This record gives sequence, structure tokens and C-alpha cells, in this order.
Amino acid sequence: MGLVGGILGFVVGLPIGLAAAYLVYLRFFAPRRRLQDPIIRPLRDLDSETLQKMMPDVPLWVKCPDYERVDWMNKFIFDMWPFLDKAICKIIRSVAKPICDQYVGKYGIESIEFGNLTLGSLPPTLQGIKVYEMREKELVIEPVIRWASIANVTMNVKVHSFELSAQLLDLHTMLTPRVTLKPLVPSFPCFSNLCVSLVEKPHVDFGFKLLGGDVMAIPGLYRFVQDQIAKQIAILYHWPKVIEIPILDGASGATKKPVGILHVKVIRAMNLPKMDLLGKSDPYVKLRLSGERLPSKKTSIKMSNLNPEWNEHFRLVVKDPETQVLELQMFDWEKLKMHDKMGVQLIPLRSLTPYESKLFTLDLLKSMNPNDQQNKKNRGKLVVELTFDPFRDDNSMSAVNSDGEGNISIKRDVPPGGGVLLVSVENAEDVEGKRHTNPYAVVLFRGEKKETKVIRKARDPRWNEEFQFVVDEAPVDEKIHIQVRSRRRGLLPFHNKESLGHVNINLVDVVNNGRINEKYHLINSRNGKLHVEIKWNTV
Repeated sequence: MGLVGGILGFVVGLPIGLAAAYLVYLRFFAPRRRLQDPIIRPLRDLDSETLQKMMPDVPLWVKCPDYERVDWMNKFIFDMWPFLDKAICKIIRSVAKPICDQYVGKYGIESIEFGNLTLGSLPPTLQGIKVYEMREKELVIEPVIRWASIANVTMNVKVHSFELSAQLLDLHTMLTPRVTLKPLVPSFPCFSNLCVSLVEKPHVDFGFKLLGGDVMAIPGLYRFVQDQIAKQIAILYHWPKVIEIPILDGASGATKKPVGILHVKVIRAMNLPKMDLLGKSDPYVKLRLSGERLPSKKTSIKMSNLNPEWNEHFRLVVKDPETQVLELQMFDWEKLKMHDKMGVQLIPLRSLTPYESKLFTLDLLKSMNPNDQQNKKNRGKLVVELTFDPFRDDNSMSAVNSDGEGNISIKRDVPPGGGVLLVSVENAEDVEGKRHTNPYAVVLFRGEKKETKVIRKARDPRWNEEFQFVVDEAPVDEKIHIQVRSRRRGLLPFHNKESLGHVNINLVDVVNNGRINEKYHLINSRNGKLHVEIKWNTV
């Protein structure tokens, strides 16, 4: 019995003794990490070997000319850091408190709370910043961030009346994130999404103490932990993996893209009120989609008719069928005065089923205010037929082909039927007129003409305007003509307009690929270029 007790005591006591001895070693004898003031010496006093070792620490704006120096930003962060430190720590406490409270009462844990929480007096610094020039509607920035902090974060955990403390200190990091703001839109803050990814594998270094002992002093553990943290961060955030943070919600019209075509057939109106003193009424209908800045479409005018029939078709581009509504307004045409409004009505697009036609018989109202007493008056009825045709998925129309030699090409099937041609005239460069330079762009397609606004006295105008052309069949064998012109206002009709150059774009690549985004050299211009993006969506 004595032998068994001795063996059992040895087996149990040995691990406990080793653990106690190791904790004493970590607490009193292990080498401690201490921060020392750096030795500053002029570069001319250093030999080549020392300079070679210092190259990774040299700022990128010194080594790479395409990185910009941002001392003003570092100065701003340095002056703001005492306040940023307190604000960030306050956010960390508020976010961590509900998470820690979930574990209180479990596993014998009585409390979890912060002891010390400070990020130190040294702020992060930007070693350089690089901005990419993109043809897309996006802004790409690559800052190089280094942070040699003297942070001190202590967490106290009370378990069965025994208090444990863990301390994180001296956090050193080096990151090269790629920040993309896309797409750029004309609604504040002028971008819809913030996308972040890491261009290079991050460097992370820190000290960690448990019960007062430096855990990172364990042989082999320091390098293992450092590599594992950098590896896990790289797996989650290294490019091409991206963290996408939405900035503008989906309700913003600036962030929406066309998703389909609404076919509207204005059939007839019945029992319209008499609006003219000596006659009947001269009705016509205006229709538009909510959230669009395009001019309204109009039917023809039916003279002296209280029960007109139109049977006219219209096509409108839909961007959000869940929130958009079709606005219908009836007017009485007048020759010498403003046209009288006869009635109005709305149709939510969410009430439509894709690819199915639906007939609506609408009671015309004075206004859309439900408390308006004049809405009780009979103003006639309007009959329309609506059909919503969503665009086809681009991925379902693409096929990957191989020629057997390792060369792969992607071909987009061109289905029969119509669609929408979206032409975005972005900007022009180095355009100059002989007598004046007030450029604007004119887009001509199938006899339809669209114009951008005029930019006065500008050789590098930027329009960022989009035009829509709804067609019945794919424009495979057609071209679109875009001309940059200049005009001025003058009393004499001489030389008020002149051409600054033009370009003819074949649409076969647009139809086959779904999209092009190119800069074109303007014909009859010395150095002028025009940036155009064209998209083709089929229904």
C-alpha cells in the first residue's frame, strides 16, 4: 500500500512541481522585453552591410517614387492621438462588455473586466501612400501603416474567488492594406462601398503575460504564435479576399444598376371630365419611374375627346422593382397657357410578376394625399397594361472555350431579342478648339440624339453622364457615333459651334462581352481622348 501511494504521489506531484517551478521562472528569472531608445546616426556613417539590413525599415516614399509622403497626416494623427486613444478604448470597453457578460456565471467565472486599457502614447504612422488611377468608377488607395505602440491591455478574470490576470503589451504591427472606394456616386459621401484587403502578409509582434510571467519567453512559442497570427490574418484578409463594408444603403438611387425593362401600354381613358370652357378636353398622358432624372415620356394628344384611345407602347429602364413606382399623370393640352392637370395615379412595380402582363384600370385622383377631399370627385379612369422583363444573368450567357493548346477564351452567347444599351460618357482629355473650348459630347445612335452638359473653358472636361437606348434587337453590326463639340453664346451667328473630334465605336464587342470601358483617340483632334463606358443588357 505504501508503494502504491508513493507512485501515485510522484505521478501527481511531478507535474504540479514542474508547473510551479516554470511559473517562478517566468516571473522572476526569464529575460524581459525592454524598450530602449534607438541609436540615431547619420547614413553616411553606416557601412554597406548595415545599410542593407536597414532597407526594410526605409519608408516607401524614399524607395518607391510612386508612393507619396504624408507627413501632414502623421502630424494630424499625432496631435489627435491622446483623444483618439481614449475614444477608441471607450468603444473597445462598450463592445467587449456584452461579450464578456455572456461567460459570467459559467465555468465558475464570477467576473471579467478590464484592468488597464490604453493604446499608448505612440500613434500609428503612414510610411507612404499610393493612389491608383483607374478607368472604373472607383478610387484605390494603398497606405503603408506601421505602429510601434506601447499599448497596455490587462484583463482580470475572477474564477472561484481566484483572480487571474492576462496582459497584452508592446503591440507592433506593419500592414499594407488596399482600400477601394466603389462605386463612386453623386450622393454623399460619394461612394457606396468600402472594400479593404491586405496586399502583403502582415507583421504582428506583441508581448503577453499570464499571472505576471512572460509567456512569449517560452522557447519556440514566440515564433510559432507570431507566424500563426500572421497566417490566420492573411487567410482571412489577404488579397483577393476582400472585406466589403456598405456605406450607402440599397435605397439610394445612386447605387442602383438597371435590372430590367418595364413595358407600358397606355390603352385608353374613360369618362374624363370636361376641362375646356367651349369644348371638351385634349388629354395626353405623361409617365415616368420614381427615382429617375430622365424626362417623362408622353403619349400623343387626343383633341376634343373624353374617352380617348391611344394603344401606345413605352419602355422604361427599371433599377429597383421593390421600391420604384410608375407615375402616371393625365393633362389637358392648352395652346396658350399651362396645361391643366386632370389626374394622377401610381402603380408599385412590386405588384408585377416577371414576364407576365397585367392589366390595370385606375381611378384618377387629384393628388396622392389620402386626406385630400377632392380625391372623392370622379375624374375618370385610365387603362394601362404593364409587363416587367428582368435582364438575363451575364454568367448564364457565358461559355468557356479552349482551343486544346491551353488557351482559354470566354464567349458570351447573344440571345435573340432586345435590351438596353447604356452609354456613359465619362470625360475627355486634351481637347482644344480653334476659337473657343466649351466642350460637350453628342451621342448619336439609330437616329436618336443625346447631349451632355456644356463645360465652359475646359480642356479636360468631366461629364459622368449616362444615356439609355432601348432597342428591339442586339446591335451586333452597328456603330455608335460620339462627337465632342464646343459652343458659345454670341450675338452673331458665326463660329458659335465647332467640332473638337469624334469617334465611331463598333458595338459587336459590347454585345459579345456585355461591357467595354476604354479611352479612344478622337478623330480630327491633335491629342484629344474620350473615355466611354458602354454596357449591353438583354431581356
